[in-house]
Amino acid sequence: MIAALLAAIALGGSAPPPADTAQPALDPAAVKAVEAVAYDYVDGQLEGDVARVTRSLHPDLAKRAIRSRPDPDETLGLRRMNRDELVGLTRQGALKTPREQWDRTVRVLDVAGNVAVARVETPWFVDHLNLGRFGERWVIVNALWYPKPQPPAAAKP
Repeated sequence: MIAALLAAIALGGSAPPPADTAQPALDPAAVKAVEAVAYDYVDGQLEGDVARVTRSLHPDLAKRAIRSRPDPDETLGLRRMNRDELVGLTRQGALKTPREQWDRTVRVLDVAGNVAVARVETPWFVDHLNLGRFGERWVIVNALWYPKPQPPAAAKP
């Protein structure tokens, strides 16, 4: 095969076109379902809506962030959070924000069988979500996130 290809090129032919590496189009219904779960996740936090956040999460959620400061007890330091901790922060209103200040996006990056990947962005953080479909229900199984740098608060006179 390689010899034939080289011979064709040497005789003035051209190499065959590269194989199509474009991903197939995502199923619109799956994309819509994954987006709905991701918006429940982010909008629920921004609203302080515990039920909305809870329904978006797998009971065994693993939410992680790379530690910005080294941890002497951990070579590759992670900040860890489970579903109960995230729901508790939502209950406390940790990210509650007036709707007119919402600036968030959800982008579904991939759907393959019963797994999906989505990216959620707000002015404060970016989450990369791994979702699983259980029957007809999509939920967030893993989240790797990072906080966005914030401008320093204005000094008070």
